[in-house]
Amino acid sequence: MAITRREFVKQTAAVGATVGVGAYAAGLCGEADAKGAPLRPPGALPEDEFLATCIRCMRCVDACPNRALASFPQSEPGRRAGTPRMEPRKAACMLCTLEDCDFLKCTEVCPSGALTLVRKEKEEIQEKVAIGVAQLDLDLCYSYNDWSCGACYRACPLAGSAMTVGAWERPTVHADACVGCGCCERACIRYPHAIRVKAPSVS
Repeated sequence: MAITRREFVKQTAAVGATVGVGAYAAGLCGEADAKGAPLRPPGALPEDEFLATCIRCMRCVDACPNRALASFPQSEPGRRAGTPRMEPRKAACMLCTLEDCDFLKCTEVCPSGALTLVRKEKEEIQEKVAIGVAQLDLDLCYSYNDWSCGACYRACPLAGSAMTVGAWERPTVHADACVGCGCCERACIRYPHAIRVKAPSVS
């Protein structure tokens, strides 16, 4: 069955909501590195189950209205070849916000069960969607360094619960409500990005 919000938060609690510049160099970013887990579509099963269940049909990639999904190349080593992933710096998951649909489109077209069907309702999205959790680097964030930005907060489709802001538009990510859609990462005007989505680790 798909990983629940509670289970995901337990997995990522040790990582923390804030990472330093050293973490950026180590590869804690939205794109999969050699050892880390990739960001999977909404409703994805835990990684090992997902790899065993996904039939590489790419229907989810074709269905995504924001073109947020792409497949690993066939040359990718291991079992990832041909499976879908998300790279927020290129395109984020908009949670089908502007679409006239009852379910998140990628989950609706999956024929194998690798993606659990997710209704387009805030409560169900926050319960069933665990793409990752956004992590903020205070050393890079403009709002924590004498500027006022707020781009990530304004982009967040779950603003007010997944992310809140304080003075100088200083954002705070709430891991228990963040679904890892990547809209904050895509909107960040800082380079290197001050906020990035980290996927669950693979044991």
